[in-house]
Amino acid sequence: MAAEGSTELVQVVALLGAGVVAVPLFRRLGLGSVLGYLAGGLIIGPYGFGLFSDPQAILHVAELGVVMFLFVIGLEMQPSRLWGLRRQIFGLGALQVCACGALLTLVGVMAGFSPLVSFIAAMGFVLSSTAVIMQVLDERGDTATPHGQKMISILLLEDLAIVPLLAIVAFYAPATGTESPWISVGIAALSLACLVAAGLWLLNPLFRVLAAASAREVMTAAALLVVLGAALLMQLGGLSMAMGAFLAGVLLAESTFRHQLEADIEPFRGILLGLFFLSVGMALDLGVIAREWRVIVVGVLAYMIVKGIGIYVVARLTRSSHHDAIYRAALFAQGGEFAFVLYSAAATAGIITAGNNATFTAIVILSMALTPFSMIALNWFLPKSEQSFDGVDKADGLEGSVLLVGFGRFGQVVSHSLLARGLDVSIIDTDTEMIRTAADFGFKVYYGDGTRLDVLQASGAARADAIIVCVDKRDTATRIARLVKAEFPLAKLLVRSFDREHALTLVEVGVDVQVRETFDSAMTMGEAALVQLGVPPEEVAEVIEDVRRRDVERFKLEQVGGVMAGVDLLRGNMPRMKQKPLTTPRRQARALSEETAAATQTASGASGTQPSDTTAQREGG
Repeated sequence: MAAEGSTELVQVVALLGAGVVAVPLFRRLGLGSVLGYLAGGLIIGPYGFGLFSDPQAILHVAELGVVMFLFVIGLEMQPSRLWGLRRQIFGLGALQVCACGALLTLVGVMAGFSPLVSFIAAMGFVLSSTAVIMQVLDERGDTATPHGQKMISILLLEDLAIVPLLAIVAFYAPATGTESPWISVGIAALSLACLVAAGLWLLNPLFRVLAAASAREVMTAAALLVVLGAALLMQLGGLSMAMGAFLAGVLLAESTFRHQLEADIEPFRGILLGLFFLSVGMALDLGVIAREWRVIVVGVLAYMIVKGIGIYVVARLTRSSHHDAIYRAALFAQGGEFAFVLYSAAATAGIITAGNNATFTAIVILSMALTPFSMIALNWFLPKSEQSFDGVDKADGLEGSVLLVGFGRFGQVVSHSLLARGLDVSIIDTDTEMIRTAADFGFKVYYGDGTRLDVLQASGAARADAIIVCVDKRDTATRIARLVKAEFPLAKLLVRSFDREHALTLVEVGVDVQVRETFDSAMTMGEAALVQLGVPPEEVAEVIEDVRRRDVERFKLEQVGGVMAGVDLLRGNMPRMKQKPLTTPRRQARALSEETAAATQTASGASGTQPSDTTAQREGG
């Protein structure tokens, strides 16, 4: 037992070590983290040091990383935005899948395989890797761009396509039972309806109850429960686990708990997604490659080239620019993780042989490993300046005296004062839908990612007198602030902060001004409440001034001693024996009558307290 436990510990250490060593090394070489994970998995797998004999077992667990990745993407996709992408999902996505599937099936037939085997091999390769593509989009900052949204739409359609493909495999499999295909369709529809119903009527009430309990670990457990529960429900219905997690994220996209859920899931998502790529590297069978290397090399090149051509043609037919079409072809010209599921099901059903399964799987894995190289080649041969933004002007050559980064609800309000003064304000944002909407209201907003130095330079940051960061993500705001302070130190830097902790971080970065997004509005609400309760105006002013003064004092202490410093300046509502008055009393306490004084003196003598203490509590509370 001890030896077995020691072996498992060695495997865990090997997994972590492979990722920690390989990923920074490959990123330093400019090859990307995906290839680093694949190489690390190959080294510790059965054909490397042999620390793992069954990579498929790890792959099944690691697929949860893809599931959680899709959940986080779903959280960023409000139902209205998803509805706006319906034509891209079911139009562009379906067209690309059908066109590439037909071309690759023809390649298989020409290679000598039967039409059915050629179709299964082709459709497995058509389903691109969601994990690889989303990782590349995330690293390049293209998730929110128009062409990035199109690629996400295609990925969603490919996730849906696995369902009819598995149904086709089941249809051609030898009869093993009497279950009607319509029963499977009904079960899938029922599981989907149950997930939507739970998302609409159960999830938000559940998180409200858990939030009231103030137990952070329970909220984390609930977030994992939602993701894994949605994935399990879809799997039981014969659908994609990733699709279930994505739908759960979409249903919670407009919830007040969205940011909390994203923060809770993020650590698990990153670790499991890395584990997924490691397990894919382990699953690469070098023995099969050695025996069938001619077939595999020809298969990889033929499938990637033909699929890339098909994607490019579809992109151009749907009015994408040359740059976007090439970019999409280079990124999608590989197989994906759903091919493993399809090939395994086809092998179990007797449609393809075990040898075919191993060969096709090796072709898919090698194509995934080649994707980072194709992206590097893309950067060399295709200039970024050709990129199209579908009618949205890209930030280039701006010269405003003020650069406003982020034009959401906060940035819009900030802009009013600047524009009312007649200042020349350049505005950039990455939400193309918002940019188009802003134009209807008379605002010229350019597309630009403020986390990129080249974009800031094109937006006129070097010439701006002030740079105001109003983005709605904490980490993004901090990244932009650090970049601006390092590259444009002469510009005044004003940043929207999210809470006291974030404000302290921004002060450490060296921003000139940080403004907590809800502080002043909350102070206004408190002031209005006092007025409505009948407190005299002069006393309201004193109270508000005192609260602001205490907040400033506490913030200065926190810069030195941390978040808990200066906590004695807060006024909580827990009972205290002695509590300093909120403000200096406006009148003296009334003198007790002789009878009341005598009664109070007697009571205090019995309880051990002093009348002055009781009076102070009453007046101070």
